[in-house]
Amino acid sequence: MKYMELIAPCHFGLESVLKKEILDLGYEISKVEDGKVTFLGDAQAICYANVFLRTAERVLLKVGSFPATTYDELFEGTRALPWEELLPEDGKFWVAKANSVRSALFSPSDIQSIMKKAMVERMKQSYHREWFEETGAQFPLRVTLMKDEVTVGLDTSGVSLHKRGYRKSTARAPITETLAAALIMLTPWKAERSLIDPFCGSGTFPIEAAMIAADMAPGMNRTFLAQQWKHLIAERDWKDAFEEASDRVRKDIRTDIQGYDIDPEVVSLARENAVRAGVDGMIHLQARPVSALSHSGKYGYIITNPPYGERIGDKDQIAALYREMGEAFARLDTWSEYVITAYEQAEKAIGKKAFKNRKIYNGMMKTYFYMFPGPKPPARRRENTQQMHDPANGQEMLKTT
Repeated sequence: MKYMELIAPCHFGLESVLKKEILDLGYEISKVEDGKVTFLGDAQAICYANVFLRTAERVLLKVGSFPATTYDELFEGTRALPWEELLPEDGKFWVAKANSVRSALFSPSDIQSIMKKAMVERMKQSYHREWFEETGAQFPLRVTLMKDEVTVGLDTSGVSLHKRGYRKSTARAPITETLAAALIMLTPWKAERSLIDPFCGSGTFPIEAAMIAADMAPGMNRTFLAQQWKHLIAERDWKDAFEEASDRVRKDIRTDIQGYDIDPEVVSLARENAVRAGVDGMIHLQARPVSALSHSGKYGYIITNPPYGERIGDKDQIAALYREMGEAFARLDTWSEYVITAYEQAEKAIGKKAFKNRKIYNGMMKTYFYMFPGPKPPARRRENTQQMHDPANGQEMLKTT
């Protein structure tokens, strides 16, 4: 397969994190838009992007784009795309999802129906047959209409990339794996620094942090829809991606990653998830209220997703909870704190002004990622060995400072 454009959707507000990930994989960015990053790659890039990207929701193979303000234009634009180059004769193809934003065409069901008919017409001409049984590999499409511009992508991932495979058990209102990873990557935290999530719930922040520390690829233990596409992507490309993922795991990494939650049953669920993720030996999970938050170390990080108020109905309760959180932060006065929440009085209740807050959409909910960076740790004193001349005996001596 030649070079093509690939589209990686992500959470609104976190495009910069995904862009850096893609660049780190070695691929060229062609466009960054709200909620997605487009980049250039070959067939192997589909494999590596699915296996290694932590913050993308899925990887789409861009089929094409065209303007359409009427259903006739939508039909003709879809039929003009080179479907025979991508879909085998027995392929099962359909428009799985259609989104319309500020466009004349806005009915998802009509968009899906008309595009399917147009694809069938193109396939009829290419394969010289009137009927397609669609018993082969699956090729779901995801279509976006933005200001009357239609963008068509084939979904190479299948199940969303946030489904790492480890989170069978969830607590109430869990944060997604992709969002948790992106928020961690927005902070300066490194594997050698302590990290605590005092509202760990299903354990997503501690687990994702441990996977980052150990360089465990998020997709190394799951499958992807495009593995069925034998005519487009060689099995060797998938094998190379999975083998590299396995080789990169740092099994000897030592970490101080902790997760607490007031509910013992929730902590038990988090432990099960950690075992499935293969990081149970890297994190410590315990039932403990935020009021009991403590740590003997300095210059660590707190990254957390506390209740917003939707999960605790009483506003007085939520304010009291955030005040407790602020008191705990004050005790860890050299630590940095990062909090994602939709609670509008968070800074007031915590008792300090965030250095910065970043607007992020968690699904359809507008949230803010409050950043309270702590002081930088002192520079490590390094032995600086210099060679000096001793005039007393005419010999060289070593001086350590």
